[in-house]
Amino acid sequence: MGLMDGKKGVIFGVSNQRGIAYAIAEQLYAQGAEIAFTYAGEIMESRVRPLAEGMNAKIIMECDATKEEHVKAVFAECEKVYGKIDFVVHAIAFANKEDLQGEFINTSIEGWNLALGVSAYSLVSIARNAQPIMNEGGSIFALTYLGSDYVVANYNVMGVAKAALESSVRYLASDLGKFGIRVNAISAGAVKTLAAKGISGFDKMLKAAVIKAPLKRNVSLEDVGRAGVYLASDLSSGTTGQILFVDCGCHAVYASGEEMEIIASSCQ
Repeated sequence: MGLMDGKKGVIFGVSNQRGIAYAIAEQLYAQGAEIAFTYAGEIMESRVRPLAEGMNAKIIMECDATKEEHVKAVFAECEKVYGKIDFVVHAIAFANKEDLQGEFINTSIEGWNLALGVSAYSLVSIARNAQPIMNEGGSIFALTYLGSDYVVANYNVMGVAKAALESSVRYLASDLGKFGIRVNAISAGAVKTLAAKGISGFDKMLKAAVIKAPLKRNVSLEDVGRAGVYLASDLSSGTTGQILFVDCGCHAVYASGEEMEIIASSCQ
């Protein structure tokens, strides 16, 4: 018996086998969940379809989450195939590459609107359209990062987008609580993914995380995937409006002893 036996849901944002979204899907599937997958455009279909078929997905659909009609179509198909669903995973984020390097002050209005629209508002649209077909006790959760709370070099406008996402989680949790639906987010630490390579200086972020983290290691995709099972399953039945940190403790430490020595030596 798996924790997710009999549970059905949809995951937005799987793009390859080396991503957090896939790690979550993999763990959910291993626990017995039935998962619908979406992909963003024809180019992504060739990557996503084989992964979805490997998990016996009954629904594999194109969805540009910035388009309400696409989101509506996904949930209409979920209702047709499943009736009701139990979980939704939002793993969607995007910013222009030029906005993830240099100084935040140079962010264009176009770059701002793109990053916040794709990375934050899409959760509102998805939650609004998911609610009518979700079972009581259902779960919606998104992916975020510590750059929402603190300045992280080169994270820039994505940090602002993640802050908006986290605030949206709390407001959605308030709105959907009356339906018995929980809304949360996972704040994963720096993880080696293809998407992370788009952030300038990411290798330095990985090294810094090992120094700072109480567990003295980087978080793994498996760590995050298991946290996804917790939030999607009935194990988290009393948890909503929360940001679950899965970062080996990095968020709890201002500076480790080793970091303090490095900072002190650089000031001499």
